[in-house]
Amino acid sequence: MLQTPRGGAGNGTAAADRRLMSIGTVLNQLRDEFPEVTISKIRFLEAEGLIEPQRTPSGYRKFSPEDVERLGHVLRMQRDHYLPLKVIREHLEALERGERPPLPSLGRQREDGDSAGQDEAEGPTAARVGRDELLAAAEIDEGQLHEWESYGLVAPLPDGGYDAEAVTVASLVVELGRFGIEPRHLRAMKAAAEREAALVDAVVAPLRRHRNPQTRTHAEARTRELAGLTGRLHSALVQTALGVRLP
Repeated sequence: MLQTPRGGAGNGTAAADRRLMSIGTVLNQLRDEFPEVTISKIRFLEAEGLIEPQRTPSGYRKFSPEDVERLGHVLRMQRDHYLPLKVIREHLEALERGERPPLPSLGRQREDGDSAGQDEAEGPTAARVGRDELLAAAEIDEGQLHEWESYGLVAPLPDGGYDAEAVTVASLVVELGRFGIEPRHLRAMKAAAEREAALVDAVVAPLRRHRNPQTRTHAEARTRELAGLTGRLHSALVQTALGVRLP
């Protein structure tokens, strides 16, 4: 049965502390199955009482593997069963009591008050994050962010915010830094990514310019598909060059 403890599983030991993850790392783990998930979404679910991550003395969220499992379960119930948060919360509470309740399936009902309210709450922040939010997610300071911007690894939008994908980039730059790979070393990767993006854009550009709205919508789906394929090819080529196979 799914384990759904609240507030992480820290027991004060060093081993337990090593299991805890930043919100940026959690986002990376969830993105494979839930590509649309954002930090704002995770914080929204926390505000609604669906998860209770630990906090560091400076206020940063720290998530246990059980928190991540719980988040995945919540997101799955939303995506696959279109359940409002109230129903999801009641279902999780029943699991915590040791019960085995059947999972309700309400269907997607746009007129439902809970569902509509949730969409409205998340809508404005679904695609971007603020500067402070990015700093907190990656657990970096202004100097580091400024350095990354100077190398083009992340770039602010005209309104001063950042695309939500910047959180993933920032978290990965931090992880690579632990191995001694500095931002300046990543300029070649940035340039390669831009060349791959230009190739994909050239393929889908005719679809984007089409008069038919459905064709233009198809262009976005094709862009995501091609981005996934080029990403997988890049990973496979790197592994081949290194003579390794990732698990």
